[in-house]
Amino acid sequence: MSVREFMTGHYRHFNAATVVEAAQGYEDVLAKDGKMMVTLAGAMSTAELGRSLAEMIRQDKVHAITCTGANLEEDVFFLMAASHYIRIADWRNLTLQQEQDLCDAGMNRVTDTCIPEEEAFRKLEGVLVELWKKAEREGVRKFPHEFLYELLLSGTLKDGYEGDPKHSWLLAAAEKNLPIFVPGWEDSTSANIFAAHCIQGDIKSPTLVKGGIEYMIELVGWYREASVHGPGIGFFQIGGGIAGDFPICVVPMIHQDLGKAAPLWAYFCQISDSTTSYGSYSGAIPSEKITWGKLGVDTPMFVIESDATIVAPLVFAYILNW
Repeated sequence: MSVREFMTGHYRHFNAATVVEAAQGYEDVLAKDGKMMVTLAGAMSTAELGRSLAEMIRQDKVHAITCTGANLEEDVFFLMAASHYIRIADWRNLTLQQEQDLCDAGMNRVTDTCIPEEEAFRKLEGVLVELWKKAEREGVRKFPHEFLYELLLSGTLKDGYEGDPKHSWLLAAAEKNLPIFVPGWEDSTSANIFAAHCIQGDIKSPTLVKGGIEYMIELVGWYREASVHGPGIGFFQIGGGIAGDFPICVVPMIHQDLGKAAPLWAYFCQISDSTTSYGSYSGAIPSEKITWGKLGVDTPMFVIESDATIVAPLVFAYILNW
């Protein structure tokens, strides 16, 4: 029995039925020649979501991604240093001293997974700094994801891959030249490294790496061009935070601030374990977004109340007919 067959046969009611309905709604957008934006919050790259997301990208079932700076770099960290990662089985019960011991060993914990500082952070720093310096010499400014695209496509790291490249969603995206938008990149390890090199004087211009306003300008251009196809663009949101809040605002921005026409988002699904709350973006139910001019009365809307590390691979497996 395939994953899709299992879900169709057993996920028939309540929150489980919503998972299937959301996957079917995603497929409906694609079947009508629509596009899909996927947003990544949390630590989805460290959770190895690339095992399913990379294939979604390769099969043209994802047309743009908005993610945090952490998700952008953590996909590359794992690709470079997978064998040095440590999984903590009993992570809920670590003592404070055990946490300190991990820190002293250069192992930065993300829930059950420890990212090795030397093999991941410092290794990426070495090659990124060279790219930043080269761009500065040439007088070229780039977005954060463009530097990583350049790095991955150059093959510089290829001989040292420790993770399976077919599970790298960022490598799949680079090979497709997929549009990526990274609001708040400043809140990432790579950005901290960049700031440190600016302070030290190795890099002269703090504006060398393009930021959020320029990403929004790029997003407006992409949205207006891509939304003319079929029903428009769907919005598949994994988690909450800036990864979801930033891109969904592009529609009211075009309408209200730019004074131009653009269709509303054609589909909305959020996987969230946030408590439903009208005082919280991440916990607000989709109907509230109607009042902001993001979704319409007829927009298919789904909220899957569960852990994204469980549900997102299931939805992707359903769509991929695994």
